[in-house]
Amino acid sequence: MYLYLRCQIINSLPMEIENTKAQMRKGVLEFCILCILSEKDAYPSEIIEAMKNAKLIVVEGTLYPLLMRLKNEGQLSYEWKESASGPPRKYYKLTPAGKEFLKELYSSWGELVDSVNLIAKQYSSNTLS
Repeated sequence: MYLYLRCQIINSLPMEIENTKAQMRKGVLEFCILCILSEKDAYPSEIIEAMKNAKLIVVEGTLYPLLMRLKNEGQLSYEWKESASGPPRKYYKLTPAGKEFLKELYSSWGELVDSVNLIAKQYSSNTLS
């Protein structure tokens, strides 16, 4: 019985790690989307490509609901633009409220990164060596 339970625990670790990593990524997607759109208006595939270039893989099924939620909250708006390669495309952009929201998130992000790094450095040194 002990061996069976131990094997179950060991076999479930990769899945638990992947779930935790996914949750960590989801927590920063909104911030990343707003950062990307702070540079220029973007079509969803451009947002996905920017995330991919940063090694943050996002699929359309994750991105579109986030874009819709941010739009409904007044952080984003969109505009239809003609495309040389097909039908018009929906380009998202930050609203003035979205720019203010991003400023607040950016400040909070810096504090969060500093705090997490401090804890990880202080309490993980024995585990990671």
